[in-house]
Amino acid sequence: MSDTPPRLTDPVDEHRALHETESRIALAGHPLHAMLVAFPIALTMSVFGADLLYWWTGDAFWARAAGWAAFGAFLMGVIAGVTGTVELLMVRGIRNRSASWTHFILAVMLLSIMGANWAHRIGDYEGAVLPLGLILSFVAAGLTAVTGWHGGKLVFDYQIGTKMPDTKD
Repeated sequence: MSDTPPRLTDPVDEHRALHETESRIALAGHPLHAMLVAFPIALTMSVFGADLLYWWTGDAFWARAAGWAAFGAFLMGVIAGVTGTVELLMVRGIRNRSASWTHFILAVMLLSIMGANWAHRIGDYEGAVLPLGLILSFVAAGLTAVTGWHGGKLVFDYQIGTKMPDTKD
């Protein structure tokens, strides 16, 4: 018997090939999905804010702004979603985490709501805001927060999409 205590190992380090989580869809080492999601997040929150301002002021500007922001949120959401989906399907370590699939399902639900919100506004910006547009904006803003929280959890807790440091023992 040896007097040296057993050495504790990190299971992620122990099975690095299984848990490879580095982004493959990147520009100069920076994951595209992480860069792109800022746009639909900001635009979705802008739709909700513009809807509230229209409700408060009655100014048609805010209804038009919400309509264009809804279009931008949906378009950029689709682009960010494509990069995230490709990343999910290409990287085994991302695919192996159930939290990745939760984030994916929430994001698809969010894209559906954002698309419905945009489609509802086509042709009648002002008439689309109350009540359905505001309800869709509220739901989209809430779902954006939940989806973003799950995405952040993947990055900060599981290091998904980040470059793992080389470990040399």
